[in-house]
Amino acid sequence: MLSKRLILAWAFFTLCLMAAGVVTLVLSIVWRQPNLLRNLTFSNFDLTAGTVLGIILLGTSVLSIILIILRGKRPLVLLNWLLLLDGIAILVIATFIWIFTLHERNNYHAVFGRQSNATKIMIQDTLRCCGYFNATDEVAFGGAFCPDQATAIAVNSLCVTPIVQFADKRLNNVFSTIYGFMAIVIGLFLSSMCIIKKRQESERFEKIDTKRASRFV
Repeated sequence: MLSKRLILAWAFFTLCLMAAGVVTLVLSIVWRQPNLLRNLTFSNFDLTAGTVLGIILLGTSVLSIILIILRGKRPLVLLNWLLLLDGIAILVIATFIWIFTLHERNNYHAVFGRQSNATKIMIQDTLRCCGYFNATDEVAFGGAFCPDQATAIAVNSLCVTPIVQFADKRLNNVFSTIYGFMAIVIGLFLSSMCIIKKRQESERFEKIDTKRASRFV
């Protein structure tokens, strides 16, 4: 017989995994909406990876509820294999973002350079800067703050610092949160292992009782 504490622990981690999947999926969709600096921070690849991770976590949590209902240990063994795959996906995505943050200044130089002149002008007006590493680097003239080369040199305000400051905070929050999902996956994995152990014990006792009963027949 499974203890109430074990069942509650398993249910808690399952709900946490479901919540993690929902949050990841929703944010990956919402963050695709037009937003100047956020769209600069997160690429379509990042958001697609987030969408896939959200679907994986949500799918695993729903499937876990189905598998726990089934008798025997095999359904939960399957669940634990799925959780291992979830853990790998979490580590890969979170580590990819973390590695990107190690060279943010250069990485966002390339990102900024790929933007259209109209987008660069909006970024420069929003952040009140001209150019990236210097007043002639990836600069787009126009708008209110950086209308021409002379103004760009005179204001001496570069875009690299405000862009990296904005992106760094958000990327750190994202990869830290994704790494945090590992605690949920590990908790559910261990809870499932405990249930598997209990079910193995029950099966063994059932076999013993069956053998004893057969002796008296």
